[in-house]
Amino acid sequence: MNKFVRGVIAFGSTVAAGAASAAIDTGGVTTALGEAGSAVAVVGAAVVVVAVGVKVWKWVQRAL
Repeated sequence: MNKFVRGVIAFGSTVAAGAASAAIDTGGVTTALGEAGSAVAVVGAAVVVVAVGVKVWKWVQRAL
């Protein structure tokens, strides 16, 4: 039983050391999300400009 416990401890520490050194590269995902956010902001601004333009046009038409 003593050898079994030592083996389990050795295996566990090896797995923990391997997991600690395995880094996940998230640079590509972060860049893609940043670019997508910029595109969404441009489209959103365009929608707001069109909506405000329509309201102003209707307001001007009513005033005349």
